[in-house]
Amino acid sequence: MSLAGIDLAILAIYAIFIFGLAQWVSRSQAGEQKTSTDYFMASRSLPWWAIGASLIAANISAEQIIGMSGSGYVIGLGIASYEWMAALTLLIVGKFFLPIFLRNEIVTMPQFLQQRYGATIRNVMAVFWLLLYVFVNVTSILWLGAIAVHTVTGFNQDYAIVAIGVFALAYQLWGGLKAVALTDIVQVALLVCGGLIIGFIALSTIGGADGAGGAVAGFHTLITQFPDKFDMILSKDNPHYQELPGIAVLLGGLWVMNISYWGFNQYIIQRALAAKSLPEAQKGIAFAAYLKLLMPVIVVLPGMAALILAPNLSAPDQAYPTMMNLLPVGLKGLVFAALIAAIIASLASKVNSISTIFTLDLYAKIRKDTPEHQLVTVGRIAAVAAVIIGILTARPLLGGFDQAFQFIQEFTGFFTPGIVVIFMLGLFWKRASEAGALTAAIGSVVLSAIFWWLQETGQFIFPFMNRVGVVFVVSLIAAVIVSLLVPAKPDAMKIKLDQISYKTSLGFNLAAVGVIAFLILVYTIWW
Repeated sequence: MSLAGIDLAILAIYAIFIFGLAQWVSRSQAGEQKTSTDYFMASRSLPWWAIGASLIAANISAEQIIGMSGSGYVIGLGIASYEWMAALTLLIVGKFFLPIFLRNEIVTMPQFLQQRYGATIRNVMAVFWLLLYVFVNVTSILWLGAIAVHTVTGFNQDYAIVAIGVFALAYQLWGGLKAVALTDIVQVALLVCGGLIIGFIALSTIGGADGAGGAVAGFHTLITQFPDKFDMILSKDNPHYQELPGIAVLLGGLWVMNISYWGFNQYIIQRALAAKSLPEAQKGIAFAAYLKLLMPVIVVLPGMAALILAPNLSAPDQAYPTMMNLLPVGLKGLVFAALIAAIIASLASKVNSISTIFTLDLYAKIRKDTPEHQLVTVGRIAAVAAVIIGILTARPLLGGFDQAFQFIQEFTGFFTPGIVVIFMLGLFWKRASEAGALTAAIGSVVLSAIFWWLQETGQFIFPFMNRVGVVFVVSLIAAVIVSLLVPAKPDAMKIKLDQISYKTSLGFNLAAVGVIAFLILVYTIWW
């Protein structure tokens, strides 16, 4: 696939516009110095539309667009469970988690852990998250994003890594979170428009030789020819049961993965923590939930359309780039710009959160009297260092893996159950102790490693999603027992749980009803 001159021009216009917009929205008044609250928390002034858009922009990157399209090609609509169940998870986060976080003016997740449990677990988890974000998240976005660019354009992959890293760093370096969040509405609008265009054209092409049958006719043809690809709950005899183990997508380990990702993940939750108010944060969460309901149309449907339009692909991940070839000149540049927007927005979010955790959870604790403007400088240096490390280590760390994204999922799945246990007990059980929390963290890794080893040696076949669910339950029981045996110190609990209301607005409640009704409908139709 190649891009015409007008496509490249559209891409250049996008790059110039988004860079200029980021500098403009995060500008300071003459003589004014940014404080750490300005830089890391956008002055706690984010509106709902910025929160919702930024949550999705941080979440969706090129590897997910191309990877989920490939999964749509192989597995079918069932892979949409990751997106649709996330919408419901977001509403739970908005109703039950955010009131506690905002009541206590939480800025980072390690900060919550210190106020709830103590300094030891804060330091352990701060270092863990920094290592995870730099060596897993940043490197994976750079590597897999560069693969996406190379697949679509043929551009040298190593040069693409550098270009992606430098641009993502440059456009958010000065303004911090405000630069990221207030431009993400443009990034998400581009992503949605690009995805809808490619899906509409692909289905219209299926609908008739000249497209006259329309997208609806194309969708009907797809259902008729591949009814098995519309199974949302896979049976045990399905060849892809290991990836989506039946009812577990509704009642099992997927909940643990989603709650960890959307509720306790710094680069996700940071947007909601920077809201003007709790009601504003909850409106943003509801907006993001509806965007998640739309995501399968954008990222899964093009891959399913390739079942008819490109039935003999050598690799599933070629589905999305192949569908892009259907686009006329001009539109191809727009959709490619949407792909780049997804990469840049997601990477910028990770880098901003790395600088936040490093500066506020580690540096500021060691250098307690550091002036505000110096904390901002340290944050910018940390962001630069994170990108440089990511660029230098992306190929050495991930270049040897044919299935890099699956490797990342496996690696993070070692820690996810323990993280959910630590936070859920910390939020809702006053007797949880630091000893119990550390037990959950260590136990999660050890038990996950045992299950992984048993599967790798062929002694026990256990779907990844089920493994996460079982490890969560065992880690939870262990944490409760240890907390009872080794109770917390009397002065350890500094989180305020008084004066917290879980009552939500009528608008939020109606939004929640709409999401639940949608999920009941789609799972009833395509069970």
